[in-house]
Amino acid sequence: MEGTFQLGPDNGRLLLRTGRSGLGRRAGHDLTIEATRWSASVTAREPLEESSAEVAVEVDGLEVREGTGGALPLSDGDRADITKNLRKILDTGRYPQITFVSTAVGDDAVEGDLTIMGRTKPVRIRAALDGDRVRGGATVTQSRWGIKPYSAFFGALRLADDVEIEFDLTLPV
Repeated sequence: MEGTFQLGPDNGRLLLRTGRSGLGRRAGHDLTIEATRWSASVTAREPLEESSAEVAVEVDGLEVREGTGGALPLSDGDRADITKNLRKILDTGRYPQITFVSTAVGDDAVEGDLTIMGRTKPVRIRAALDGDRVRGGATVTQSRWGIKPYSAFFGALRLADDVEIEFDLTLPV
């Protein structure tokens, strides 16, 4: 399948999954956060190495979808607080987007530059094409981009430094 494809939320899901650490981890939640406003341009070529991808995620479009674990179920108030903290930590006023630009495409991975809060670091993203579907993900360690993972209760409850990113997309035909 060759061509250039413009993708967005109508083509699939882009999810972030967080975990907990610290002595108070039983009180917190493992979160599933969905990027509701994003766009991608994917150019598929033969040979595959000539393909490329660019992705932009609007940080204000990150929405908490699910919270598992924890002492109490995740409430709407909790969701609002988490969203507020997320926007504060990622400084959306100064850095409204997270971007990815590929530098190399292979059979099972895409390498590229991920920019978060103005800092660009190389990442490797697992990717698999199955017909018109592309699935994959990566682990992003927040501290690599200068992000201090959220903590509460004087550090007893902390968000784990690693965030799992997953995507499941359908290419338009």
